[in-house]
Amino acid sequence: MSHQFVLTLSCPDRPGIVSAVSTFLAQNGQNILDAQQFNDVETGHFFMRVVFNAADVNVELAALKTGFGAIAERFKMDWQMRDRATRRRVMLLVSKSDHCLVDILYRWRTGDLDMIPTAIVSNHPREAFKDLDFGDIPFHHMPITKETKREQEEAIWDLVGTTETELVVLARYMQILSDEMSAKLSGKCINIHHSFLPGFKGARPYHQAHARGVKLIGATAHYVTSDLDEGPIIDQDVERISHRDTPEELVAKGRDIERRVLARAMRYHLEDRVILNGKKTVVFMN
Repeated sequence: MSHQFVLTLSCPDRPGIVSAVSTFLAQNGQNILDAQQFNDVETGHFFMRVVFNAADVNVELAALKTGFGAIAERFKMDWQMRDRATRRRVMLLVSKSDHCLVDILYRWRTGDLDMIPTAIVSNHPREAFKDLDFGDIPFHHMPITKETKREQEEAIWDLVGTTETELVVLARYMQILSDEMSAKLSGKCINIHHSFLPGFKGARPYHQAHARGVKLIGATAHYVTSDLDEGPIIDQDVERISHRDTPEELVAKGRDIERRVLARAMRYHLEDRVILNGKKTVVFMN
């Protein structure tokens, strides 16, 4: 009875969606534990997240999916139904800056990020992270140059397949993915950008911010697309600064923002709280 499932969906808005979902679950012996919904009046699309479990009878997930398929077809839904006990498999890509990687591993070990790390991939050798304990997580050194970019990305994509990775996280991976790679990872790759997008895109954003004399700096976690730093935003945060802060001090303060923003975005994704809405996202928070 404590076994929980989660259903997420989006579809053109019309009367009867909530009724159809709740009626289906009730008729199949399921009890709704939490339900959140959003109607985007600008696009005319409806979004919903439902957590449920068995009220008096256990029904296999496959059977629930099969039965719900008819409703999904009737309402033209994009949907998924998952067992919440099934942890997603996550690959972490990182370059020299390891603060996000350290934070992710800590949150994973303490249970804050419920996932299965499949691999750590870096364009720098293992010696660059000699003070970090990766435990049993495989480490892959995949160097990259302008000439070898295609081969390196093919190797990463092969690794995604062999490890059955479901989410790729760019934990300060300072390489721009090709359009082809971005397309393959659409909706399955989260990047942390060390700036409050859409301002200060590209390289050295803290130095750009300092040159403009901003009073707030921030970080943005977003899904990767072929447009650099333009993907759907999942989470953001900011911190107040002053004219006394140097670019180096902004970088130091920014590390803390980056860590917490990336961790929140990952948790939202792992808990099926994020639904794509064109170039934006709908995020059902706790």
